[in-house]
Amino acid sequence: MVHNVYLITGSNLGNSLSNLLHVKKLIREQLGEIIHESSVYKTAPWGNLNQQDFLNQALNIQTSISPQALMREILIIESSMGRKRIEKWEPRIIDVDILFYDTLVLDIPDLVIPHPLLHERRFVLAPLFDIAPNFIHPQLNKSVSELLDSCNDMSKVDKL
Repeated sequence: MVHNVYLITGSNLGNSLSNLLHVKKLIREQLGEIIHESSVYKTAPWGNLNQQDFLNQALNIQTSISPQALMREILIIESSMGRKRIEKWEPRIIDVDILFYDTLVLDIPDLVIPHPLLHERRFVLAPLFDIAPNFIHPQLNKSVSELLDSCNDMSKVDKL
């Protein structure tokens, strides 16, 4: 069975644009076909403001991998690119988060889908709006467009 998954990728260490290109290659090779991709956005950091701006991009993939296996593979991809997890909201060479997996609602240790903070983050919603403005959040029953319109996060998000 093929699943429709939305991811957000981000980087603020090294050559961030190159990192986003490289992670897309690894996603295609290991996770599934990329159906849609947003523009790349330069975004202010969130959570820990004392770091460089990020580049972020939303991806829509089709995969046959289960949510748990998908998360395991994402962690392997991040690690293979040099991601170290030391503290929360730290600078990172690459970050890949699962936003939506079909309309699944899942809350297990180490994996919550939909991403629990996506509706509070303009750096997620703006790129996601590029590729899925009408996708309905399965818990909030609002489209990505509605979530972006009502988002209280006023952080800088600029399309490159």
